[in-house]
This record gives sequence, C-alpha cells and structure tokens, in this order.
Amino acid sequence: MTSSGVPTADRSAGGSRPPALVLDGVSVARGGQTVWSHGTFTVRAGAVVGVIGPNGAGKTTMFQVALGLLPVTAGRVEVLGAAPRRGNRRIGYVPQNYTAALGDAIRARDLVTLGLTGSRFGLRRTSPAERARVDQALAWVGAEAFAERRMSELSGGQQQRVAIAQAIVDDAELLLLDEPLANLDLRNQQEIVRLLGDLRRERDVTIMVVAHDLNPLLPVLTDAVYLLDGHPHHDEIGQVVQEELLTHLYGTPVGVVRTAQGDLFTRAAWREPQA
Repeated sequence: MTSSGVPTADRSAGGSRPPALVLDGVSVARGGQTVWSHGTFTVRAGAVVGVIGPNGAGKTTMFQVALGLLPVTAGRVEVLGAAPRRGNRRIGYVPQNYTAALGDAIRARDLVTLGLTGSRFGLRRTSPAERARVDQALAWVGAEAFAERRMSELSGGQQQRVAIAQAIVDDAELLLLDEPLANLDLRNQQEIVRLLGDLRRERDVTIMVVAHDLNPLLPVLTDAVYLLDGHPHHDEIGQVVQEELLTHLYGTPVGVVRTAQGDLFTRAAWREPQA
C-alpha cells in the first residue's frame, strides 16, 4: 500500500489508473505574456516522456503547472486524475540545480528524510518506519554507501541518485525531472538513465524528463512532449525523432541516424553552404 492509499499491485496493473497528465486547451502566461497556448494532450500512466524544446519555450513552466505552482489562463488540467494542487505527495519533483541551495551541512540521508517529513520546519524526529523507508529509497537508487556523507561532498551522479531517492521515498506515482543529466559525464548519464528505466519497469512510475539532449534518454523514452511554435505537442518517441521536426524545433539542422540494430540517435547536421 502506498502513502496515497493506492495498492502497489493495482498500480502495476496499469489499465485502471487515470492518465498521469491531461491538458485540454491549456494556455499559460507570465507577466501578462503568453508562454504557450492550446496545449491539448494526454500522458498515459507508466510512460517515460521527454519534454523538449528550445530555451525559453516553457518546459519548466509545464512542470510548474502540474505541481499546482502556476495557474493556467485557459483550459483544463488534470494530474493523476485530479486538479493540480501544491504539495501533492503523489508527485516527486527534482528541479534543476537544486543542490545550489542546500548548503554544506546536509547529509544525503537528511535530504531523503525531508521527502517524508517536509522541509518547512526542518528535520524532525522520525519513526522507525520512516527511517526504514528512507533506507529502502537509498538502497533502491544505490546510494547506501554514501548515505551519511554531506551532499556537498558527492559527485554529480551521486547527488542525482540522492535527489531521485528523495522524490520516490513517499511512493510517488509521477516523477518530474528537470535536466537530470546536465553536467554529468557519460558513465553517470548512462547510470541515471538505467535507474529511470528500472523505476518504470519495477515501480511503474510515470516519468517526465526535461532534456536538451535526447540521445542518452532514447533507450527508455516512450513518448515526447515538444514545444513548437508556442504550442505543446505530444506523440510517441519514434514519431518525434524525425529530422524535419527536430530541425524545425531547434532552428538548426538535426540529423537522425538509425543503427542496424534499430536504435535511434540524433546529431547536428552540418550543411554545405549554397554557392
């Protein structure tokens, strides 16, 4: 049984669960300026979704809408079958560059504990059951070996593992990750992507990932939301990894290569200037 009252067996069954995210004619504005509009799509439960688009297109804004942090100016939003609300414990969120605000003293274990107890009044005394859940989350992401170390002492890959442990410690059903692979080397990128695949397969978590580079994530992505010409669009990942679409999306030539094994990857496509 999860903290939200949803039996784990029912979650893994998948068919009876509501969609993770529904947008119906949604528009969002900041400072009186529309960020994006006419957003209409559905993210099914259990999907792994890349959220892509040029800088300033409103990728993080989409997460803020789902978290209930930003009201929409038009349309309807549903998250896990209900209206968005602040502090929804069914959602785990890892913002970009979150470690910059942590300070030097907080340990990895402390950060994960805050995922259960909340951070408004700092750490409080925890029960044996809560401590066991923290231990389980740390073990699940492979962070037991550095659980007692300060976050400031950890590598980028280790910090990202701890952040994911904090996001899932309360049995989150939807995980929102903003640029989780930024500033990681290739090995750590691959390990985090493998962890995301395990989350989907073994815990049936729906995952949405803001990313600039799709290539490391392609082995686990099922879908993509792309912000094009001021509007969000959604499709299966194979329909999005297309040269013409990605070139239009990023405003620069993008090539798509399919290997003999059927794997896809993208690359910058330099074109000979016309004489």
